[in-house]
Amino acid sequence: MPKGRIEHANISVTDPDRSAALLAELLGWHERWSGPSMNDGRTIHIGGEDNYVSLYTNPGVSGDYRKGQPLNHIAFMVDDLDAAEEVVVRHGLEPFSHGKYEPGPRCFYFFDWDGIEFEVVSYE
Repeated sequence: MPKGRIEHANISVTDPDRSAALLAELLGWHERWSGPSMNDGRTIHIGGEDNYVSLYTNPGVSGDYRKGQPLNHIAFMVDDLDAAEEVVVRHGLEPFSHGKYEPGPRCFYFFDWDGIEFEVVSYE
């Protein structure tokens, strides 16, 4: 049976630079590639060595997405939940739904500027 992993996710955002700055600070990622893309668009690949998020925009991308249509959320795992939450707040976003399970806090969620929901989880 084949084995696999997620190599990348491609999401449309209104400001790829702003989204890339958030993910770089939140996850310690770096820009892997950026440049022109289809439909007069622009894309930034931000990630680590084995996976990344492709942040795409074009003149028709308007943001204001609604939860669950079709994406519910994207989850990231971090080694320091408190530090990650500080990054989200510094970027002007509001964490919510803090999950607390034994032995302590495990996750929180936030919406970005375009209405995309993210979960940040830690098992440390």
